Amino acid sequence: MRTTMRCCAAAVGAVSLASAFVAPSNRLALSASLLPRSSRFGLRMADSYDYDVIIVGCGVGGHGAALHARACGLKTAVFSGKDVGGTCVNRGCVPSKALLAAAGRVRDMQNEHHLEGLGITVDGEVKFDRQAVADHAKNLASRVRGNLEASLKGLGVDVIEDAGELVRAHTVKGASREYTAKDIILAPGSLPFVPPGVQADEKTVFTSDGGLNLEFVPEYVAIVGSGYIGLEFSDVYTALGAEVTFIEALPMIMPTFDREIARLAERLLIKPRAIDYRVGVFASEVTPGIPGVKPVTIKMIDAKTKEHVETLEVDACMVATGRVPNTKTLGLDNMGIETVRGFVQVNDKMQVLSGPDGAVVPNLYCIGDANGKMMLAHAASAHGVSAVENICGRANVVNHNAIPAACFTHPEIAMVGLTEEQAKEDAAAKGYELGKSVGHFRANSKALAEGEGDGIAKVLFNKGTEEIVGVHIIGIHAADLIQECSNAIATGTTVRELSMLVHTHPTLCEVLDEAFKGAVGRAAH
Repeated sequence: MRTTMRCCAAAVGAVSLASAFVAPSNRLALSASLLPRSSRFGLRMADSYDYDVIIVGCGVGGHGAALHARACGLKTAVFSGKDVGGTCVNRGCVPSKALLAAAGRVRDMQNEHHLEGLGITVDGEVKFDRQAVADHAKNLASRVRGNLEASLKGLGVDVIEDAGELVRAHTVKGASREYTAKDIILAPGSLPFVPPGVQADEKTVFTSDGGLNLEFVPEYVAIVGSGYIGLEFSDVYTALGAEVTFIEALPMIMPTFDREIARLAERLLIKPRAIDYRVGVFASEVTPGIPGVKPVTIKMIDAKTKEHVETLEVDACMVATGRVPNTKTLGLDNMGIETVRGFVQVNDKMQVLSGPDGAVVPNLYCIGDANGKMMLAHAASAHGVSAVENICGRANVVNHNAIPAACFTHPEIAMVGLTEEQAKEDAAAKGYELGKSVGHFRANSKALAEGEGDGIAKVLFNKGTEEIVGVHIIGIHAADLIQECSNAIATGTTVRELSMLVHTHPTLCEVLDEAFKGAVGRAAH
């Protein structure tokens, strides 16, 4: 009879946070001590299998799934493919934030007008060591990767360095043998998408993978795509002295952002900097160059007519056109599973479907970028926890409307829920009146003390129920501020209830307090 170890879900969160900040020599003992005794001894559900759960892929999603599986007393193995941490830790979130942090310091010290407003003068030229900046990103990724692997091993997770392949139900093949499990979770992540006609040599024409190496700072760089990745790299490059041209296929810059936020972002992040852009054009042909010898050439065609419109010559080109699921080598064909553009189809419980509108494939789950529901690292982690909960018989569905996202430019952009354009459509379809309330950083004492009065926090809500449907923030520390709104959406907290909560003064979160109070007709000042 199948049994389930029920333990406190908080244990996994405590282990995850503790592992990141405790010295390696003490981390393993601490990790184990936080788990129930039964979990530490790896009780198994089914003795006929090698493991209760096998996880294929060890990015943030696979790691989160493994931690939660151990917290629930499941004997667990992870196929890491020698890539613990996955894209986020090694080639994405973590190293890019290191570059942004360093570049942001350079930008701040070069901003004489801002510093003078604070009574500060910097004498002489602000200099930076390109290699040291690049090393900062690499060293941080290495440190976090080591912490993740130590936390897994400390909890008794078997880390198999092979890249796993499905061969049949309950069975994953490694390099030299097959492993079996009652349940299997696929967490292979994604890869940068390189459009046809683009030759990415990862030296002068590179994806985010190559860009994070910062092998040189080009004088003039083109960035194909103006989403999160493109915006963040434009922030880095311009701070370090480069000129940037965005090439965007859609008819507007920053097409995935709320339009009001995008207009303000253009005023704050593009117009004051050495950035221009082309919209409504494809980079139909991109040919690598040789640094200092031959330029990169970019032929552009009209997105509608497909006629040639311009050829650019630049020192480097970054391709930031999104990502595709890393599912080709998973062995899905061995089990007759059909994907859609490479994305594994799943239901709300993360259970794999045989194809579009297909049947559930028993005991098989897929999380993170590979299922296409929301391609964010923290969404993948939430998927992993949800999959394990469902494996343990506790029905769980991830509320994607409550998962926030952020762009770590200077200033930052963050959002959760629907854009204003989407919210208007939703209100019309469901028959409710949409409300909107805005808080301003220019009215916030803490923001003004920092000399960072630019930006807004926009709250969209259902006027009838007073529930939040979306929040969009652009301003200093927006990525931190959005969490209060994410939690409110997740718990169904209304703007009226939020307007009665006490926010610390003077802090940036009072920008949200202003918006919450404004939503119910109250003034914050």
